[in-house]
Amino acid sequence: MSIFNRGRGIITPCGGEVIRLEDVCDEVFSSGVMGKGFGVHPEENEIVSPIDGEIVNAYDTGHAFIIQSEDGLEVLVHIGINTVELEGEYLEPRVKKGMKIRQGDKLAYADTVKILERGYDPTVVVVITNSEKLSSLKVTRTHASPKEQVATYKTK
Repeated sequence: MSIFNRGRGIITPCGGEVIRLEDVCDEVFSSGVMGKGFGVHPEENEIVSPIDGEIVNAYDTGHAFIIQSEDGLEVLVHIGINTVELEGEYLEPRVKKGMKIRQGDKLAYADTVKILERGYDPTVVVVITNSEKLSSLKVTRTHASPKEQVATYKTK
């Protein structure tokens, strides 16, 4: 059995309550059209990479990052709901396209209190956008500490 078939871990991008993707307050994510994943109601401001890989897209506004894992999965980390409308306010990216990163490396700083004060939901969403490559994704729905493993996946 190869290492890819034993299951790999995904850590939480921040500490907080881990929720099912279906419970994220944005139909684009909750419907599953973007892929499989989960959300986190953040209790801190540092957002980290849930996987090892390479940054293949880092939005200028700092609200979203796409990481390609070593086994070809494309993982979207999206900070907040509709936070693109903030045009980068309260978000400070720590990575750029092309950077190699490790699980737990900082992706961004997000002032979640200010985001809430502006009327935006700060939920951090983690979605595998090419979920067709998965044979399974198991998410633990619980409260998670920073960098705690919250999901495992197997590729086909």
